Amino acid sequence: MLLMCAVIFGFMMLQQPNKDEQLEQQQASKTEQAQSQSQQVANASVDTLTQAEFALLDTLVAKNGDIAVEGVNITSTDGKAAGTVKIDNKIINIASLNASTSDDPRSQNLAVQAVKKVIEKYAKAAAFSANLTGENKTVKLENDSLAIEISTKGGVISRATLKGYKAYRTQEDYKNNKSVPVELINPENNDYSFGLNTDTQHFETKDFFFTPEQQNDSSVTMSMNLEGGAKWSLRYTLVKGTYMVRMEVLQHNMQNVIPTNRTDMDFTWNQKIKRQEAGKQFEERNSALYWKVQGSDDVENLSESGSKDKDVQERIKWISGKSQFFSTALIANQAFSGAKLSSTAYEEGKNSKEYDTYLKDINIYSHIDYKSDSPAPASFYFYIGPNRYDILSSYDRFSPSEDLHLTRLVSLGWTLFRWINSGIVMPVFNWLCKFGWNLGIVILVLTILLKLVLWPLTYKSYLSQAKMKILQPDIAALNEKYPDPSDAMKKQQKTMELYKQAGANPMGGCLPMLLQMPFLIAMFWFFPSSIDLRGQSFLWAPDLSAPDAIISLPFSIPLLGDHLSIFCLLMTVTNIGYTYINMQSQSSSQMPGMKWMMYLMPLMFLVFFNTYAAGLSYYYFVSLLITIVQTYLTRLTVKEDKVRAIMAENAKKPKKKSGFMARLEEAQRQQMEQQKRQAKRRR
Repeated sequence: MLLMCAVIFGFMMLQQPNKDEQLEQQQASKTEQAQSQSQQVANASVDTLTQAEFALLDTLVAKNGDIAVEGVNITSTDGKAAGTVKIDNKIINIASLNASTSDDPRSQNLAVQAVKKVIEKYAKAAAFSANLTGENKTVKLENDSLAIEISTKGGVISRATLKGYKAYRTQEDYKNNKSVPVELINPENNDYSFGLNTDTQHFETKDFFFTPEQQNDSSVTMSMNLEGGAKWSLRYTLVKGTYMVRMEVLQHNMQNVIPTNRTDMDFTWNQKIKRQEAGKQFEERNSALYWKVQGSDDVENLSESGSKDKDVQERIKWISGKSQFFSTALIANQAFSGAKLSSTAYEEGKNSKEYDTYLKDINIYSHIDYKSDSPAPASFYFYIGPNRYDILSSYDRFSPSEDLHLTRLVSLGWTLFRWINSGIVMPVFNWLCKFGWNLGIVILVLTILLKLVLWPLTYKSYLSQAKMKILQPDIAALNEKYPDPSDAMKKQQKTMELYKQAGANPMGGCLPMLLQMPFLIAMFWFFPSSIDLRGQSFLWAPDLSAPDAIISLPFSIPLLGDHLSIFCLLMTVTNIGYTYINMQSQSSSQMPGMKWMMYLMPLMFLVFFNTYAAGLSYYYFVSLLITIVQTYLTRLTVKEDKVRAIMAENAKKPKKKSGFMARLEEAQRQQMEQQKRQAKRRR
């Protein structure tokens, strides 16, 4: 079956076109489509502008001044509209668009269509039309943590740069000592807009130009002056010493434009979560769209893998696009009235250019309570910053009515593991960081401290294994004494009596190990989510938060990738060694298949952890080394002769039956009697 699957998979891979062939096919398809559209336009009849449309242009220019939109430039000359349209690097005079014949019908038709779009756009804009044109400029605000640029087009935050954090660097960047700051928002990856509605029209604020007002070092008001003395504004204020930006909707006389019976306004937010780390695969697995329902303690998210969408009916307190170490969250003071959420993953080959730059494409469509006669109908906080637990925890003060639970943007695992990480691991880790050591040394010391705390459980587990190993000859004798399957119940009863007399417990080795598991799993979540490891080098690893991909492969292996991580290899070799040592202390009667599975597990971990953070593999490597040392130390202190003597003393002590054991033995006795009666009937 494995060979069949391999052959089929290989055949499918061979049949797929390579990247160059795919690009050629896509380009050929686009060229063919463009030619087809061009031919359709050329074969169509010559379109013209009517006298009524020329009159509309006269009115628009007289009302709004010069118009320059998408290649259409219109000015007013003696009360008449005049201007040009640029089509395929060809300049066409608008005055000539009333002729029903043309030497170039395609260009004229396209020019007429462009002018008609401008007329339609201004007609729909109504009271907002004066803000359809303007100069796209930016206003910069910054504090010690964050620098943002606010664009006059749409009045939105067009760029946000974090101070003190650098984007990931390629090997070439390391050689040239090149680094750039982390940029969470730029004009290519972020777009949001408010939608205002009348009974017949819809206005998107991203379509209009704003004018900066009341500007200082930390605040600016972006405003639109409308007809009827109305005014609509967005005021941005950088909160000192934080990664928070307050955004307020302000307005004046908007009831002259928007009817008072309209009780909500739309909000759309399209964001491409930008790649920031060297380990793209792992960063992608930790990137998703998150949100919190108002009044609830739960924080939900769309799946990190694949493309997903969801229609949320409850009121939402905040929405965020989260990557491994950074997030952009919008917190509403009054909450969103539900939302339609979608997240699209970029696929290699289909989005080859964007695949290397972005992680997810998220889209949000929601509503906000709105009153056109209110001077300040809505307000928000933008969080644009790192996923640091202490920082996110301190921002609960921005919502006095409820706990924001922004710390859920730090992936620390399920409830039990979050408690261990936030209550134990993180405080100790932060305390060790204060000594100024390299983060590799901090992880080493943290691992030693954790192993020392768990040492009693490890010792008890090994002691229980030693007792069980000593009892193996006695258990083998019971198996020989009761070979008949009909005596299975009696054999089990005698075995339990043997354990009880010797003071041994078959589960004694498992229980201490189970108690240690929550800490091991908690560390699995902690290291990949710790932003302190980001960009920190140790030994050969340039970044402990990314794979230490020192060995590059000339091909890509499914699941494993196109590289080998050194710390992961060391962890695997050490794990195989520990498995061998551990198997020596167990019964030799163990099934051969089980032994084979025990040695296979470390190789499975190699595949699983190869793309994980170097810091995590390094932790498990050190932890396994310490466990091996503890095992040898325990063997030196736990002597079989002493254990046998203790077990002999336990056997001499009178054993008091518990109520449970008495009931169990009575049930076994009744079952044995029933089996005997059934055997007599068969005879």
